[in-house]
Amino acid sequence: MAITERLKWYLKSREVDYEVVQHLHSSTSVGSARAARLPTGRVAKCVLLEDEHGYLLALLPASCRISLEAIESQLDRQLEFASEEELEEMFPDCEVGAVPPIGEAYNIPMLVDDSLLRLPDLYLEGGDHEGLVHISGEGFQALVGDSAHGHISTPH
Repeated sequence: MAITERLKWYLKSREVDYEVVQHLHSSTSVGSARAARLPTGRVAKCVLLEDEHGYLLALLPASCRISLEAIESQLDRQLEFASEEELEEMFPDCEVGAVPPIGEAYNIPMLVDDSLLRLPDLYLEGGDHEGLVHISGEGFQALVGDSAHGHISTPH
């Protein structure tokens, strides 16, 4: 698969060019970066969060860990990690752990780590554990430019 049909459609609808980079099977974003011989800071991962107001998809570099405190402070929300079952329900066309960090394609609001917005190009999970989607920094801006952003992660 490498890239879900929904993500293909969304990228085409937003006129964002991309290429798929195949790699050996890996179950994490860091593992995918290493398998594709890419810097982990250039691979975007996402974390699905939730509270009584709904879901939020937090986007951050694979080289970092999410800071719930920073997100809660910025948004004035008490968020928690969504369950694996919720991930499967929200992203039925994706393998668990390979969710594309493009919430709009799935009607989920996003919060983007500022560091991703400064990259000249980056790589995204595409829905499976054997491919990454390579897009330009401009393309990424076109996909997430209207989303909330801030400093939401810390280095591993």
